[in-house]
Amino acid sequence: MLMLVGFCLELVHYRVWVPMAKVHHRRGIEQATFVRARSLCRTASLATSTHTVGSVLKTYRSILSERYDQGEVRAITRSVFRDVLRWDAAQVETRKEEALSNIDSERLTVVLKRLGEGEPLQYVLGHTTFMGLDIAVSSGVLIPRPETEEMVDMIGKQGVAFQRIVDIGTGSGCIAIALRSLFPSAEVIGMDVSLEALAVARANGRSTGMEVEWLAASILEPNVGLPGRCDLVVSNPPYVPLTETTELEEHVRAYEPHLALFVNDEDPLLFYRAIAEKAMIVLVKSGQLWFEGHYRYASSIGDLLVRMGYKNVRVIKDLGGHQRFINATR
Repeated sequence: MLMLVGFCLELVHYRVWVPMAKVHHRRGIEQATFVRARSLCRTASLATSTHTVGSVLKTYRSILSERYDQGEVRAITRSVFRDVLRWDAAQVETRKEEALSNIDSERLTVVLKRLGEGEPLQYVLGHTTFMGLDIAVSSGVLIPRPETEEMVDMIGKQGVAFQRIVDIGTGSGCIAIALRSLFPSAEVIGMDVSLEALAVARANGRSTGMEVEWLAASILEPNVGLPGRCDLVVSNPPYVPLTETTELEEHVRAYEPHLALFVNDEDPLLFYRAIAEKAMIVLVKSGQLWFEGHYRYASSIGDLLVRMGYKNVRVIKDLGGHQRFINATR
């Protein structure tokens, strides 16, 4: 911590003595450096003296408001206190005058430092909730989105008792595990090309008590097929074109795995085509294919499935009104 305080003193010197002729040339880099360093300095202050709950909340608001709006700051802070201290929102409000222990201050400092640098809350805490299940996440897997929950929920509410399910590009395993919880008698298989992601998925399977088979394979490899006689194939594959990289929020670009996010602009339907071709071979009659996709390409994915011979093709909007999901039957 002394090293961090020293860094703050050096920052003051740097800001005073930067030659004015270089200010405009380096302004973007300098401002980003200063914002990050200023957050570090305030975080250092949090950890070097005794603070009340109220003063810690004030520091969290001050630092996080540089990146998030007021409602998000409140939600993030409550999540941190719930996860780190096991306090609910009411306890946080009623215990503002209490002094925190050195251990609790240190734990909150570590979290705030990472949040202040822009790291997503789910990665900082190491887990998130998906369909009521506690799912571990790390930088090697995408953070599960509410839209993906929508898709899993729709699959579960169809009244179909699926028996063999394959989730392609499983990542954290959230889809496969949630489907296993919805269909307890089903055999569920999760596939991914990333060994790091599969390690997270396996750990999530164990922690949730959901039995899922995990396979390491790339769906784009010609010699890779899908397990036979499936009645449900589901996937949320990479679908963000590389040209849209700058349109993503900074924390997504900087922290989430590009392998799971991006696809080349020349063929944005690459993964959908490969999956649909192989699913057509193994799906039983009336077996279902479900995709999550980019709202700009959802209709094109539907058209692709029609041309490939799939039946009952539907393009479904998410709760935000965007075309997001594609469903078809064999």
